[in-house]
Amino acid sequence: MLVPNSESLRQRWVTKGVRVMNGDAFKKRTRGVLMLSVIMLCGCADLVIRDTASLLDPRFQRSEVVGVVAGFGTTFAAVPDLIAMFRRRSSKGMNPTMAGIMGIFQILWVYYGLLIVSRPVVAWNTIAVAINFLSVGAYLRFARNERRPTGQ
Repeated sequence: MLVPNSESLRQRWVTKGVRVMNGDAFKKRTRGVLMLSVIMLCGCADLVIRDTASLLDPRFQRSEVVGVVAGFGTTFAAVPDLIAMFRRRSSKGMNPTMAGIMGIFQILWVYYGLLIVSRPVVAWNTIAVAINFLSVGAYLRFARNERRPTGQ
């Protein structure tokens, strides 16, 4: 297969009505967009999110409430695969390496949560560690059963 050069592609696009920029025009527009972005970001220096007390429970900061909601979603994302593995009683389709690595790094997240004194980070990652190690344990159990000869 022949690879067309840029001029033949440009000619095809022009004949099809596609507007094609040359290199200099593209660079100018890119610089313009970059400059506008920098100006906008500099103007946002005073737009800092203030962490206030939650409207639901004044004992918690609003960031903690967001952390609880986000943690719930990410923590229980692995549960459907774990349930499916228990229902079919098979290790097929499960990657224990990924779950083990996730579990190890979630232990680091628990430690980080303790360092920054964040209840949502500690709580959700502790639960996630348990779910991931339960997944690895179930995988090892089912994989061992699948390797056994059927006559035993």
